[in-house]
Amino acid sequence: MTDTTIRLTQTVKGAGCAAKLAPGDLDRALCGLDLPVDPNLLVGLERADDAGVYRISDDLALVQTIDFFPPMVDDPYSFGQIAAANALSDIYAMGGVPKTAMNVVAFPAKTMDISVLRSVIEGGLDKMREAGVVLVGGHTVEDSELKYGLSVTGFIHPDRILTKKNLQTGDCLILTKPLGTGIVSTAIKAGLAGSDLTERVIRNMTALNRDAALVMGDFTVHACTDITGFGFLGHLAEMVVDSGCGVRIIAADVPHYPEALEWADMGLIPGGAYNNRDFRGMFVDFGAAVSRRFRDLLFDPQTSGGLLIAVAPNEAEQLVAALKATGIECAAVVGEVVEEPLERIVVE
Repeated sequence: MTDTTIRLTQTVKGAGCAAKLAPGDLDRALCGLDLPVDPNLLVGLERADDAGVYRISDDLALVQTIDFFPPMVDDPYSFGQIAAANALSDIYAMGGVPKTAMNVVAFPAKTMDISVLRSVIEGGLDKMREAGVVLVGGHTVEDSELKYGLSVTGFIHPDRILTKKNLQTGDCLILTKPLGTGIVSTAIKAGLAGSDLTERVIRNMTALNRDAALVMGDFTVHACTDITGFGFLGHLAEMVVDSGCGVRIIAADVPHYPEALEWADMGLIPGGAYNNRDFRGMFVDFGAAVSRRFRDLLFDPQTSGGLLIAVAPNEAEQLVAALKATGIECAAVVGEVVEEPLERIVVE
């Protein structure tokens, strides 16, 4: 039986994707490495993307990813669902279909009841069943803190891979989930978030990006990513750098949790947001009307965030309508790809 008295967020230092290594540190660790080469490696470490892609034949490629992190909510089953949805999201963002997964577990066996781990894994399994994914194995280590996630393999056609690096001037940018999960998770950890907000955030974080990916498959999508630990502006910067384009974001159109802005005012911001701003802030120009708390929100590390889709401008309204028709009610056009200023993000 699961220990219902334990608050998982009180047992860990980080929370969800906010526990990611700072992007600047990761860049220094990987920069200049002599990586193995293979003509069938279609998407690898040489550019920032959501998953790697390896060609098997002319009409089949494997798309592979891994994600794991400490809990950002107190309920073990919900944590398992969120971690699984977050890991599967990378496959959807690339335009692929997830097929198999392996559990990745770090567990404090000396201080935490094993029923907690069972509940976490059950949550992950239920989300895999929903996605039509088969669990084929896993790996565990004993650690001082609980961490859980998946290594996922999917299928994709080599000619239909979506990456971050194909923005085209005039594209509209569509976001499919609200921002602010990092700040709200910090509030949950501090015991400040009410049950209604906690349930709403968990519902959004456990929602698969599968439906959004299926819908966008019927439209002229040029680039896509999912918004996770590097925050909205961090992942958008990965799309803009070396794109030959710029981006204009309308802050008022960005879906978000209003409560997150209130806590940002109080300074309740995860450390990952500061790391994201330090690494990518140089690419962003904020208008005077964009408040400090909204700037913080745009750098907030997201866990199991939505897709950010670059779609042909004449199809944007239809895509938003189709997303809303499938239940993705907060889907919205949040900006556009522009010719100038070159490779900069302007937030108005």
